[in-house]
Amino acid sequence: MTVKRLRSAMALIASAFIAFAGSAIATAPAHAAGAPAAAPQAPAAASGQWLTGYWHNFDNGSTVMPLSEVPSAYNLVAVAFADNMPGTPGGITFNLASGELDGYSAQAFKDDIAALQAQGRKVVISVGGERGHVSVSNAAEAANFADTTYALMNEYGFDGVDIDLEHGINAQYMTEALRSLSARAGSDLIITMAPQTIDYQATTMGYYQLTNNIKDILTIVNMQYYNSGSMLGCDQRVYSQGTVDFLTALACIQLEMGLRPDQVGLGLPAVPSAAGGGYQSTGNVIRAVDCLETRANCGSFTPSRAYGEIGGVMTWSINWDATNGYAFADAIGQRLGTGEGGPGPDPDPDPDPGDCAAPAWSAGSVYVRGDRVTHNGRTWEAQWWTLNETPAPVEWGVWKDLGPC
Repeated sequence: MTVKRLRSAMALIASAFIAFAGSAIATAPAHAAGAPAAAPQAPAAASGQWLTGYWHNFDNGSTVMPLSEVPSAYNLVAVAFADNMPGTPGGITFNLASGELDGYSAQAFKDDIAALQAQGRKVVISVGGERGHVSVSNAAEAANFADTTYALMNEYGFDGVDIDLEHGINAQYMTEALRSLSARAGSDLIITMAPQTIDYQATTMGYYQLTNNIKDILTIVNMQYYNSGSMLGCDQRVYSQGTVDFLTALACIQLEMGLRPDQVGLGLPAVPSAAGGGYQSTGNVIRAVDCLETRANCGSFTPSRAYGEIGGVMTWSINWDATNGYAFADAIGQRLGTGEGGPGPDPDPDPDPGDCAAPAWSAGSVYVRGDRVTHNGRTWEAQWWTLNETPAPVEWGVWKDLGPC
């Protein structure tokens, strides 16, 4: 993931894949007509859903921070990234970039991981990224990957591993590696993945096969719905990135392949500058979650059934989110119930309600933080995501009374 510039080569490959292999995909769709039995239960978020954020172990011009400053809304933190272990094919190591992180020490890093875990949050080590090349292509490399990942878990206290390999993956041997790791770490192991959209366009794709192979120990798949170009949805129609339909029609593939809804997450950039393409507003992300869970607020694509609560949302990245006052964590955290984003611009202590110019409140409309409505001669402002909650002077309620208008 790192810088996440637009991969023009990937877009060309994707376009060619759709243009020339579309008929083959259509005859062997990425989702089964009769979905297989749901996967056994893997570890779940304490709050019910995950808000996953990547934390930078580098300075790329966004911002740097210690883990202690990660907002509480992020209940799953992926440390980006592990490094290749020299002389150990398939092995990984971790080198804290203290020089780029204002002198952040290894001991402080470990202490902060323990503090996040004491709050009920999880921290995993992410492997791969845009510039990461970790190859697990034979039994020896699978063993090395499992050995070294488990060693990092013991050294730093990581709860598990995130697979973000973006340059090819061998499903057979990565399956071996993760099952070996699971056997050692036990049922509390967190395994997350951040594949690209093209990785689920056919059942022959490596990530598709890996997902099926490990769904009994898999926590969540947070597909990257950005830097993508156009892709086929589960209905075999082409959808363009940057739209609600792109999120829902492609998530449908995973939801129909045998994963439980809580194993499916939506991965988006926190701000436009965090990706080369595919940024969507938090309002769009919330609409997509609504659509998948309840078939409400959909675009042109509506799933054939309501899936219930999905696994959550992921963003690249916490650091990029910080550049925008944690607006992503604030809006999405409220929707998922994981908490507020954290420090941001100080709100106006006595905002001007205006002259009843805001639209009238509607029970069937979704409102997010900052949206204003009028109701019973007063102006109200939403404090977080809400649907069908009547504006009223309720303590700790979603609506803030801005006064008569």
